[in-house]
Amino acid sequence: MRVVADIPNPNMKVTLLAWNGKYLIKLEKGSFEQTYKIGEMDVMGDEGAKALLDEEFMEATLNRFNDMRDAFVSTIRRNG
Repeated sequence: MRVVADIPNPNMKVTLLAWNGKYLIKLEKGSFEQTYKIGEMDVMGDEGAKALLDEEFMEATLNRFNDMRDAFVSTIRRNG
């Protein structure tokens, strides 16, 4: 697995990786993680993969992290 880029973001850690014919967009916030896989043939190289990380996508992933946290806190409260 090759690290293509660490993408600066104030809200989460963003890493673009290349592995086995795919790009992996790995997003981490606290103890939560999201990973998206894109075929290398579906984008125009490293820059094409980076271009997917536009403002709308990043906002949606941040909202998803908030939903993940809320779901996890809720299950801890119910079952902890």
